[in-house]
Amino acid sequence: MLVGYARVSTLDQNLNLQRDALLKAGCEKIFEEKKSGKAGTKRPEFEAALAYLRPTDVLVVWKLDRLGRSLVEMMRTIDGLRLKEIHFRSLTEQFDSATAHGRFALQMHGAMAEYFLDLNRERTMEGLKAAVARGRKGGRRKALSEGDLEVGRALLAAGNISIAEIAKRLGVSRMTFYTYFPQARTRSQAAKG
Repeated sequence: MLVGYARVSTLDQNLNLQRDALLKAGCEKIFEEKKSGKAGTKRPEFEAALAYLRPTDVLVVWKLDRLGRSLVEMMRTIDGLRLKEIHFRSLTEQFDSATAHGRFALQMHGAMAEYFLDLNRERTMEGLKAAVARGRKGGRRKALSEGDLEVGRALLAAGNISIAEIAKRLGVSRMTFYTYFPQARTRSQAAKG
């Protein structure tokens, strides 16, 4: 069975072009959605299409980029389909995982995706090494300097200013203040109780 998936990124875009191409290709069922392809965006119709597919079915998209937000994600999805014995076809690029040429082209895309992922990792590691060589440590900067910590200790020791007020004077939230001064939490709880 040919199962189509169509997606446009915004509500004012139209699915007609994709729908027409999928129907012309012979799709018996089409899942459609108007959702952004940005990372972190849930795509319920795409998930429904994946759940609907059975072994020997073919997931058909109008264009390869409808399948995922990145080449790596697309390849992961295609590989997941392959493991379930589900084929994949992209109409625009003419990828068809049921043919030797289609599988070869998809593997080339996968190899390129892995190559660029590795390059990105290498650049990140080189950047971190260069930062360490310049004396910079990774991670966030501390919210409170040594001077701020001294002020915080003095205000806590005075005992006549609330934790909320001390945190406000230091320019941090109460939770951040408690991270630096965990003993202050017990003082605050004792004052409430």
